[in-house]
Amino acid sequence: MRVAFVAAEAAPFAKAGGLGDVVGSLPKALAQLGLEVCVFLPRYGGISPALSEVLRLPVEFGGEPKEVRVLRAFLPRSSVPVFLLDFPPYYGRPGIYGEGDQDYPDNLVRFAFLCKAAVEVAPALGWSTQIFHVHDWHTALLPFYLRAKETAAKTVLTIHNLAFQGWFPRAVFQGLGLPPEFWRASGEGDWLCALGAGMRAADALTTVSPTYAQEILVDGLGLDAVLRGRAPDLVGILNGIDLEEWNPAADEHLWASYSARDLRGKAWNRRRLCATLGLSPAGPVVAMVGRLTEQKGLDLVVTSLERMMALGVSLVILGTGEAKYAGFFQEAEERWPDRVRILSEYSERWAHRVLAGADFLLMPSRFEPCGLTQLYALRYGTIPVVRATGGLRDSVRDVAEGGNGFVFPEYEPETMLGALARAVRLWRTARPALLALRKSGMSGDYSWERPAREYLKVYERVLIG
Repeated sequence: MRVAFVAAEAAPFAKAGGLGDVVGSLPKALAQLGLEVCVFLPRYGGISPALSEVLRLPVEFGGEPKEVRVLRAFLPRSSVPVFLLDFPPYYGRPGIYGEGDQDYPDNLVRFAFLCKAAVEVAPALGWSTQIFHVHDWHTALLPFYLRAKETAAKTVLTIHNLAFQGWFPRAVFQGLGLPPEFWRASGEGDWLCALGAGMRAADALTTVSPTYAQEILVDGLGLDAVLRGRAPDLVGILNGIDLEEWNPAADEHLWASYSARDLRGKAWNRRRLCATLGLSPAGPVVAMVGRLTEQKGLDLVVTSLERMMALGVSLVILGTGEAKYAGFFQEAEERWPDRVRILSEYSERWAHRVLAGADFLLMPSRFEPCGLTQLYALRYGTIPVVRATGGLRDSVRDVAEGGNGFVFPEYEPETMLGALARAVRLWRTARPALLALRKSGMSGDYSWERPAREYLKVYERVLIG
């Protein structure tokens, strides 16, 4: 079976969030099952120029041919090819989606061209694709380009986050090179919703956790009718993680390696993290790693920070996002100089170091389609404190039920503080149980093997028709 992934991100080449991690690792797991897999990705301005050119091809788009250079690389530690589509007018920019807080105004055209180019380039490379696996709104229009080409290939669309839907004025549709009759399947009045269009047109839909699949059928964020109409074709598959990239026993980012058998290295990472950031090691170290947005539950933390500090924790935040949250935590640093630290960046090295050095990971998300950070934390012996939503609910069970972390149900400051207080109590009064909980988390199966087999079932069902 030949499967082509088409996406806006694929780690390590281009990554803004979990989408990049998934597209950078799931294809490798599928290849291990015997599938022939490749990835199509824009060649953004920040991607190394030291790549081999394998093809130049004119792609008809917007009423004129646009020459695309196709460069080849490989996903790390694999033979999975990544075909980077080089067209500087669209992709030769420093950002993936935009710069600063502003999206590029021509994003629909940029990503529609990615879809059209992938459909044209694949056969030119001799890649007779059976399944195009597309991701989020950026590549959701690809089924329409396949229909226009009248090929036998099928499409699977994965929804990583329903909140990002790709709404654009109807006038933009005219420049996408699609027949006018396709508007009926893609338009909503005077607006085009790229994700909604793809959800109607794809042969199968998946999303990134079973609970999130159920949640979006209850609240479809304006796409309720489309989702309910496609409910029989929607499958929730919990993401895995790259166990070679996230391996505390062989992680070059860490100050010291460790394993579930020998946790001394974790204690050393904790000491170095506190010393490097100037944090007090006297209480438990709580980490938050991710985007500073309302989705991630930052409002709960803002409301509760005074009471969190009363629990005696040290808090380290790693991530970028909305200025109001960054400003709040910068002010908190001044108030608690040895207890609060914000690293206003996203650094792979610091993500690994923070998760290795922290005692607990706090994820109080308002909603969370899957979440990967809690899986990284478990792998690194850092106990998650999470709200029961989406993939957090599917991957973390409360210790009171024999689980691997601390879970709170309602999106309320009191319930979050209650779960965090239970975690702090365990840290202070039950060190053997804390140690056992760390080891249990590190022993879990977070690989892509099981999810990859579930995706294979989706592909097989689509091909059977």
